[in-house]
Amino acid sequence: MIKAAKHKTPITELAQSPSHLMHRALQLCLDIYAEESAQSGITQRQYAVLEVVSQRQGLTQTELVQATGIDRSTLADLVSRMTTKGLLEREKSALDARAKAVRISEAGLAALEATRPCVAAADKRLLAMLSKGRRQTFLETLAQLAQVADSAPEEVKAAKKAAKKADKEARKIAKLAKKSAKSDDGEPIKKSKKLKIQPVADEAEKPAES
Repeated sequence: MIKAAKHKTPITELAQSPSHLMHRALQLCLDIYAEESAQSGITQRQYAVLEVVSQRQGLTQTELVQATGIDRSTLADLVSRMTTKGLLEREKSALDARAKAVRISEAGLAALEATRPCVAAADKRLLAMLSKGRRQTFLETLAQLAQVADSAPEEVKAAKKAAKKADKEARKIAKLAKKSAKSDDGEPIKKSKKLKIQPVADEAEKPAES
């Protein structure tokens, strides 16, 4: 039987990939959270929504996307299910009649209070895996990455605005080019009419002179 070689610190592309390592770390975080919050029945994303709405009642779903970092389609489904469970309430926004304002219900507040100790326990377990000297740096690094993620939608918005401006300028240039094709008096250049040449009667066809 061939035994696999043991390596204490394997050097591979995955071991040096920040995105892969962060994904593995996220899996660990979610597993620990699930263990600590099994009794509450509230997922990590549901907890984030409840926490934000409890502090800022009446947010629209667009504002919730910005506050939680959860993508729009996922958040819409999440809010819908949480409303069905009675954790959230929705009503017409006082600022935008087209939008729905989200509020936390009494049941939602009770669920939030029950979940907060679970989240604190999960966070404590995670930080305990690092030495005390590295915990603050770890939190600051995560906060910096989260800040970059929050600014991403603004950058996309700025890019769309720049593209719209460029399109407007291109149409303006095309319009000026069209004007330059006109004559000096400002009237469009008309195509010259073809001259109609009347056929000349042949000498043989001329009437005889008397």
